[in-house]
Amino acid sequence: MTAPYTSTLIKLIMKTKILTRTSLSAMLILLMAGVTLAQMPAIQYFRPYDQRGVNVFETPKEDTVIFEGLKVRIGASFKQQYQNISHSNKAQEVLAFEGTANEFNQNKLIEIGGGFNLAMANLNLDIQLVDGVRVNLVTYLSSRHHPETWVKSGYFQIDKVSFLNSEFLDNLWKNLTLKVGHMEINYGDSHFRRSDGGNGMFNPFVENYLMDAFATEIGAELYWQKNGWIAMVGITDGEIQGNVTKPDERKPSVYGKLGFDRNINEDLRVRITGSIYDTRSSISNTLYSGDRTGSHYYMVTEPEYYIASGAKTATSVSNRFTSGRINPNFRDEVRSFVINPFVQYKGLEFFGNYEVAKGKSSNETVEREYSQYAIDGIYRFARDRFYVGARYNALNGEESFGDVSVNRMALAGGWYLTKNVLFKIEYVKQEYKDYPVTDIRHGMEFDGFVIEGIIGL
Repeated sequence: MTAPYTSTLIKLIMKTKILTRTSLSAMLILLMAGVTLAQMPAIQYFRPYDQRGVNVFETPKEDTVIFEGLKVRIGASFKQQYQNISHSNKAQEVLAFEGTANEFNQNKLIEIGGGFNLAMANLNLDIQLVDGVRVNLVTYLSSRHHPETWVKSGYFQIDKVSFLNSEFLDNLWKNLTLKVGHMEINYGDSHFRRSDGGNGMFNPFVENYLMDAFATEIGAELYWQKNGWIAMVGITDGEIQGNVTKPDERKPSVYGKLGFDRNINEDLRVRITGSIYDTRSSISNTLYSGDRTGSHYYMVTEPEYYIASGAKTATSVSNRFTSGRINPNFRDEVRSFVINPFVQYKGLEFFGNYEVAKGKSSNETVEREYSQYAIDGIYRFARDRFYVGARYNALNGEESFGDVSVNRMALAGGWYLTKNVLFKIEYVKQEYKDYPVTDIRHGMEFDGFVIEGIIGL
């Protein structure tokens, strides 16, 4: 390890002591709540928010919980970070409001250094209504983009239909699941492994992919699962919220998934899925911009000032909340597909993502294309209490000024102190290529460390 990185790591280790002291009170409160929650009855067809939810994708059809009446489970996810990342670019100076008191260089990056990021927290409510029917509601209590409380989603999930008193439907539903509501759409598998506000328990790394396929939309999904085979079809309104205006400019989104997931033997699990998503017209589709909590790399690649509503505006954590991510801006039309292989052999696991998306915004007449691929390699050991991992993520895209590319490399390690508490550290390096000299991303790169503490209940 070179001297500069050794010095940086020593400083981070010293400052981790501060992180422990400042977060201890919140952690103790949530852990005490966890003791109470542990005494609550289990929920049917449920993915836990703690370590038990790692590498769980669609909720399984195994009926392992006996229905004992109405149940309410109140859970939470909490995350605190210390970040020490530096960034730079080689963009040409571009002046705004030249010759006035408000003159500034639009391509000057904001100065950043080591420090603590805003803590994120989620409130998780799961309610067992009747046998095989439950409700899920997740609320962002605090996030980078919305420091105030903000609802993420709420939906019904139906795995049994005994309330219909039909033997035919009971037999039919043994392999079916229906989800209805405003929900996280099941496009691809990476959304099962991403960090979501305060919930970073399922992600071995700190941040999500460069092109983050995640959206909440209003609609329904119907699943069929049997002997490891998975099929799903969904239809939604294609936007992050409901709207009845401009009906001629809004069409539904249709998407689907087909895959296979099975434990071949005691040591080997194999899963592979393919997903498609299609929106032919939308006012504001958010398949690649639907995260309302924000990036987990704070203030990287952001300017000191920018123009908003015709005025000079200072960059803040909340008004520039997608740092380090790439949004292709396919807000009107989107047609995309993704293939996700996953192999787990004893403590070693690999997860892949190959994705191609075509689309355009409402002011464009020609479609553009973006593609990305990623590979995660993780090794879990000491009865899964520890892990180390590496990720490589790259994308290529078409813009009006030409083709661009971005790549990211991340190295991470984690320690599950308990099934509810995860400590992780990551080193990341990201590079931007082929952007024009007048673009702030010309010759841009950032690298550094992030330390993260997570509680999931």
